[in-house]
Amino acid sequence: MESRHLTMISLGGVIGTGLFLSSGYTIQQAGPLGAILAYAIGSMLVYFVMLCLGELSVAMPYAGSFHLYANRFIGPGTAFTIAILYWLNWAVALASEFTAAGLLMQRWFPGSPAWVWSAVFIVVVFALNILSVRLYGESEFWFASIKVFAIVAFIIIGLLAIFGAIPIAGYDHAPLFGNFVSDGLLPNGIAPIFSTLLTVVFAFSGTEVVGVAAGETKDPGAAIPKAVHTTVLRLAIFFIGSIAVMAALIPWHKSGVETSPFVLVFQSIGMPFAGDVMNFVVLTAVLSAANSGLYVCSRMVWSLAKERMLPMKLAKTNFRGVPVFAVMVSMAGSLLALLSSVIAASTVYLALVAVSGLATIVVWASVAVCQIRFRRQWVADGHSVDELGYKAPGYPFVPWAAIVMCALALVLVVLDESQRSTLYYMIPFVALCYAFHYGREAWRRKHKR
Repeated sequence: MESRHLTMISLGGVIGTGLFLSSGYTIQQAGPLGAILAYAIGSMLVYFVMLCLGELSVAMPYAGSFHLYANRFIGPGTAFTIAILYWLNWAVALASEFTAAGLLMQRWFPGSPAWVWSAVFIVVVFALNILSVRLYGESEFWFASIKVFAIVAFIIIGLLAIFGAIPIAGYDHAPLFGNFVSDGLLPNGIAPIFSTLLTVVFAFSGTEVVGVAAGETKDPGAAIPKAVHTTVLRLAIFFIGSIAVMAALIPWHKSGVETSPFVLVFQSIGMPFAGDVMNFVVLTAVLSAANSGLYVCSRMVWSLAKERMLPMKLAKTNFRGVPVFAVMVSMAGSLLALLSSVIAASTVYLALVAVSGLATIVVWASVAVCQIRFRRQWVADGHSVDELGYKAPGYPFVPWAAIVMCALALVLVVLDESQRSTLYYMIPFVALCYAFHYGREAWRRKHKR
């Protein structure tokens, strides 16, 4: 894969239904300025983590990188746990994306069962991942391009409406930014900024896919740093720009809690078929996320197998370099999660969602810890920092700031009653992962395997 693939894969993993459908909820909770501040803080955390990951990925471009870095710089038990958490995170996300795709198609085919469409998209995404890495990268490039085009168009059209260049329903003058201050800068106070910050952090999950794809990238020394910087910059512009346009054109207390704020804005300026257009964009966003999700899942399984943490057969690749068995196991895992969402939604699926929900924060924190330990080892081995293929700026402030921000996000989980239950599932699951890993290692030593 090339730099353009890496950048779009990272953007594709992040830009999804959270921005297109749920962003109005963030504005309603925190207010216009509060939502922008929450996304700005989230962008900063993502940037810090990506800088750390960029340095590690250039120095050690492994496919399925996170747990390999953790294995080397933290410990094998932590590496195994991180890999399982991250795999589960994407497997559960895959299940929800396939469900969403089926439901979205019912807008155009109201009499058809959603599961039929879900099955069609499962076959499509599986085919894109099983045939070749290049095909996956190319398909993800175009999936993500549609989303990016829609966001850029939304921001440009929104700015024209804000400054009165095009008319918008409900205004006989240029709206400008009156909605930002109509009820004060922070109408709901400071507290909602922190409660929505957790949602924002989860919204940015997926940027770290750059690290997973590093081992299958042409010239990682040039492609990865470029992808790191351009991805975070574009994400900040897309998310914060979209939020600013929404908040300026829609009163914050009416900002699309039930209807996508994108649809509300496009309808207000008289765009024909606004609902259908956004349904298509959201559908591509869902398929893009599913495409990236299966890729990440399979590379995690493949790299675990290479490290003998899973059966070695799962590390085998075909003549195109695709880990076929790892892709099949990952798809089977997502289908089981999808089945549990139908059969045991209030028990098994709820537990899976809860455990996977905090995986991103754990992975991000581990990346920052690994970069600190990597730098120390690099210098201790007699190397100069200037010898690094890519030197992350701001060391040691950047990794330590990322660790502190991840820790604060976990504190927010404890303080938020609606999120606190995730820890009740997460803590025992993590303990089981460690117990399984060390128990298996003890068994292997005993039987000399």
